[in-house]
Amino acid sequence: MLKNLLFTALLLLLITSTSWSQRPGGYGKSPGITGKISGQLVDSNTQEPLPYASVVVTKEEKQINGTITQDDGSFKITNIPIGKYTVLISFVGYETISRSVELTPKNPDVNLERIELTGGSQQLDEVVIAGERDLIENKIDKIVYNAQDDVANAGGDASDVLRRAPLLNVDLEGNVSLRGSQNVQILINGKPSSMFAGNPGDALKSIPSDNIKSVEVITTPSAKYDGEGTAGIINIITKKSTPEGFAGSIDASVGNLSNRGVLNLNAGKGRLGFNSSASAYYSPNREGSFSLYREDIINGQSRILQEDGPNISNRLGFFGSASAFYDFNAFHSLSTAFRLRGFSSDRENNVDGSFIDPINDISQRYERINDTENLFSGYEWSLDYIYKFPGNEGQELAVSYKIDGNVQDQRFLVTQSDQEGNDASLFQNEKNENDGDNRENTIQIDYTHPFNDNFKLESGFKTILRDVKSDFRYDTLYRQTNEYVVDPTRTDIFDYNQDVLAGYVSSNIKLGDKYGLVAGVRYERTEIDGDFQVQESPFSNSYENWLPSVILSRKIGKFNTLKGSYSRRIQRPSLRVINPYVQLNNNRNISFGNPALEPELTDQYELSYGTFVKSFSLNTTLFYMRTTGVIESFLDVNNEGLSTTTFRNIGQNDSYGVNFYSSVKFLKIVTLRGGLNVYTYNSEGVVDGQKLSRDAVVWDGNLNGSVKFENDWIIDLFGFYRAPRQTLQGTNPSFSIFVMGVKKEFSEKFSLGVRIVEPFFANKSFGSELKGENFIQTSETEIPFRSFGINLSYKFGKLDFKQRTRRSKINNQDQEDGGDGQNQF
Repeated sequence: MLKNLLFTALLLLLITSTSWSQRPGGYGKSPGITGKISGQLVDSNTQEPLPYASVVVTKEEKQINGTITQDDGSFKITNIPIGKYTVLISFVGYETISRSVELTPKNPDVNLERIELTGGSQQLDEVVIAGERDLIENKIDKIVYNAQDDVANAGGDASDVLRRAPLLNVDLEGNVSLRGSQNVQILINGKPSSMFAGNPGDALKSIPSDNIKSVEVITTPSAKYDGEGTAGIINIITKKSTPEGFAGSIDASVGNLSNRGVLNLNAGKGRLGFNSSASAYYSPNREGSFSLYREDIINGQSRILQEDGPNISNRLGFFGSASAFYDFNAFHSLSTAFRLRGFSSDRENNVDGSFIDPINDISQRYERINDTENLFSGYEWSLDYIYKFPGNEGQELAVSYKIDGNVQDQRFLVTQSDQEGNDASLFQNEKNENDGDNRENTIQIDYTHPFNDNFKLESGFKTILRDVKSDFRYDTLYRQTNEYVVDPTRTDIFDYNQDVLAGYVSSNIKLGDKYGLVAGVRYERTEIDGDFQVQESPFSNSYENWLPSVILSRKIGKFNTLKGSYSRRIQRPSLRVINPYVQLNNNRNISFGNPALEPELTDQYELSYGTFVKSFSLNTTLFYMRTTGVIESFLDVNNEGLSTTTFRNIGQNDSYGVNFYSSVKFLKIVTLRGGLNVYTYNSEGVVDGQKLSRDAVVWDGNLNGSVKFENDWIIDLFGFYRAPRQTLQGTNPSFSIFVMGVKKEFSEKFSLGVRIVEPFFANKSFGSELKGENFIQTSETEIPFRSFGINLSYKFGKLDFKQRTRRSKINNQDQEDGGDGQNQF
């Protein structure tokens, strides 16, 4: 009933707004489609073509665009907005002539056909336009990091790029957090991807940095965004182009720890455009080590588990995408995109362990070998139709569909033997497999209606249908027959469905010359059900949420902005934290998901100030976040010495914090940028009848400097540090990194660079510490970190094209991953 009421209300809103827009005397201008002007120049006497003649498009005596004619005298000028223009044509030794043209929404292309020039001489002055975009842009609802303008990103992956973005930090495994919380939603070109539902770190490593145009950090999403992501939204914008003709680029990076190759192809003609990209990467075998110490106290006596040993791992993967669009005219456009991804990783651990239990008079030493194979793959396809209403610029209706599939296959082989005798309890030889499939279907309708220059209304409807399946199996070696036998108690098929129905209304209001307001509300209803094929433990759940948001900004003078905001967000548990599959690669330490998890809810308040004076900028934000139903991993140790790690709703967290970000440019060639985040972790809850609490102050920061020399040499330095991440039971590893980059641009088409990661440390260690009522556990991982790489970039084809963004309207930013400017009217 509630679904029907919501859909009816949204439909009435769309019909009412559409009817309003069709009234005579509608507001605004023509839609922002672009067209082209073409023709051919010939000599009036000889009828021979005139190459290298100047063709300039002007409007009200201002030069808009221009080109020179080709060998056959032809010319074509693209990306010209709808309107009336004068075309000036000149060539040395000939008279300059002009033609008046008009590009309309219905007929955006004008062909002047054959144009004859007669004798005379007049030459137009050359016009040179030069500019440099800011690396960081501060807008009313987001901070934009223009990653493609940062030389140090060459040869890396998406996790390297996000480490440089304001307010973000990325740990060793590639897990992203915003203001200390990993409850962020990561989008690709405004669209969610199931590739982040399993292991976000692995997914980010598959995206080459050379394909990333910019990163949008959205701390207070408006109601038009999904309610997911309690800390905020990170939107990765990839490079997309629509040249008139054909263009491409090749980027390659070769190093001791990482190798990558990227091919980009772009083609376009008129209102038809096509973009494609393919990349592959390989990380050769790297050797590391791991150690674990756990002490738990039973009846006043200590029981100790110790494990350590070397490991070796490698990684191989690919990433490909293709997209196309066609503008039928000024009012109708269609776009589609397809993406493929996949990677495999192999890892072998050799462990020497001991277990001392004085209570039960146990003293054991054993050796264990873990062979792990992971294969992840997936696909995405989206289709978007946009209708722009005549007579009212900015008024549009968008209909979108997307299907997203993700496959995660894992294989574990565990062999363990007694090193002191023939203890049968230490013998282990098992095969552990899990085949996971995740499929999402999304339908979305969005409507935008600007009533005038000061008021714009947005509304929409969306449904997400998620179907998750986990097929897990255990085979145990039967020693008497030396054959593997299925263990039925640990073999099953888990089916999980999550359906989300949502609707929203959001308004953008300009209040005079100084104030801007974005306010709205979003409704979301979630239906959940799960079942096992063997076990008789089906479950279901449903909940409704109203999620308001408001952003108020004020200009202070020409260069200062003050902004206040409030938003309520939801974080649903993802496949990673709900999957009950038990990963058994250690018979004393197991982990699994929890399908009974409830969502998190967060109320966030912000007050920020931004200023920009000449070459100096500063942004400061104070914030407070209250989160209920916090989802965290939780470790238990039982009386037999078996530790289990799963996810729980541990209670409530109150966090206060302040963010600083600043940049300055001096001596015309030196730029310094830096950020600092300081925030609190204040959590409390009741777990298994025990009241727990923990308070801490956490910080992270980065500093980046670059020098651009006149001879096209660029030097870049980057450093980042994040303090240990807090949980209710203790701390997870801190993380730091230092990167140096040098690049030489030999021409507009070719550049060569060197990238060095951690030149002063060949290996780095990462430690954690967890404490419970009766135990303490510490662990440390050491891996090789120093790396050297050579980066090569080559561009071919037509290079003087404009950037153009084509994004789907679908944004499924709504799942918990398991971790703890001026207004534009």
